[in-house]
Amino acid sequence: MTPTKIVLDENDMPKKWYNVQADLPTPLDPPIDSKTMEPVTPDALAAIFPMEVIKQEVSSERYITIPEEVRDIYRIWRPSPLIRAKRLEEHLKTPAKIYYKWEGVSPAGSHKPNTAIPQAFYNMKEGVERIATETGAGQWGSALAFATSFFDIECTVYMVRASYDQKPYRKSLMQAWGATCIPSPSNLTEAGRAVLKKYPNTGGSLGASISEAIEDAATHSNTNYSLGSVLNHVCMHQTVIGLETQKQFEMIDTYPDTVIGCVGGGSNFAGMAFPFARDKYKKTHPDTEIVAVEPMACPTLTKGLYEYDYCDVAGLTPITKMYTLGHDFMPPAIHAGGLRYHGDSPLVSKLVKEGVIRAESYHQTEVLEAAVTFARTEGHVVAPESAHAVKAAIEEALRCKKTGEEKTIVFNNSGHGNFDMTAYDAYFDGSMIDYEYPLELIQQALKRLPKVNQR
Repeated sequence: MTPTKIVLDENDMPKKWYNVQADLPTPLDPPIDSKTMEPVTPDALAAIFPMEVIKQEVSSERYITIPEEVRDIYRIWRPSPLIRAKRLEEHLKTPAKIYYKWEGVSPAGSHKPNTAIPQAFYNMKEGVERIATETGAGQWGSALAFATSFFDIECTVYMVRASYDQKPYRKSLMQAWGATCIPSPSNLTEAGRAVLKKYPNTGGSLGASISEAIEDAATHSNTNYSLGSVLNHVCMHQTVIGLETQKQFEMIDTYPDTVIGCVGGGSNFAGMAFPFARDKYKKTHPDTEIVAVEPMACPTLTKGLYEYDYCDVAGLTPITKMYTLGHDFMPPAIHAGGLRYHGDSPLVSKLVKEGVIRAESYHQTEVLEAAVTFARTEGHVVAPESAHAVKAAIEEALRCKKTGEEKTIVFNNSGHGNFDMTAYDAYFDGSMIDYEYPLELIQQALKRLPKVNQR
């Protein structure tokens, strides 16, 4: 009988991260320095990132060793369990087998500490006293506050205003770990003041919060910047998720037919998907379907362009090739705050462009409906972001019900929803609104992309 929960021994936790850049048929288009319009150099990044992180960002090594100091902290919650959703299967009356990797077991409640811990560690090794960052729904800010508390580093978090108001206990969690949490856009930075002047009543955006955090880091000599998603090293750190998942499936002599994750910037999705993308590239499992799920209110992969753009509103970041809705895109204040980002990971974007991954999008009401179904069958109340993966898994299982296929489906359940009750309240009282961002507004934002001469 197949066990409901597949648990690895602590010693089976990965000792190396997987770097998908080593297996790309063609390399990523390089990020461009907005001042020189030439490829970004390591020296240009050294002002806000530790050198080891910069090396990992551009590395083409297939595997990079996880420092023992990092693994020691990982052991607090890793390896995380792989769980068979048998009650959900029975409720759906599907022949499919549904599994989920449960990242909500971390102290911060999500997958985010998988990269927060190594980033804090590398900054500590270089003597950095303070880290500035942004956060959407607050999961990344919580994770970095958790991580910096281990290494005696101060932490300042610029939290998207809409989520700051919707999720007050995320702020409390950050404060419990010693961080300072600031609603963004704020009057503390030039970037924040500029956004407030243009959009005085805005709920903010990840792009605006990134601008504030980068400006903070760049104007304080003792401060570095840390990003919780999008960048190559962040996606690589998260691959402990997929690597563990593959070992867990080996334990039951199974390999998934469909791999699913929600996408905002792309970190939790990359963490689950990239090891399976490796197997597609190697042709050991070429038919595995990998699905990226996003909100219709912020449809980056499904309606955006694959072009060079800034990663932030103020244009302080390098210009990066990715799927984008335009760097000054201001998404509606949906409850899945961590998915309200105008761009996507360059690596995730490239794999979507090349057909290794396919993308789909859903409205927030149907996503919360799926989350409630999951809670009432499997017990866990999941974050609105993670609920997008739940919705896609349910849809795939229902397709199997129609076709009779006995597929194995796995999704990354990236975090719990214990601090997201306002989203559930809105769903239950009927006040939740579905936003499908107008195509004409997306087209207007896309007209303002930076001009890059592609070689």
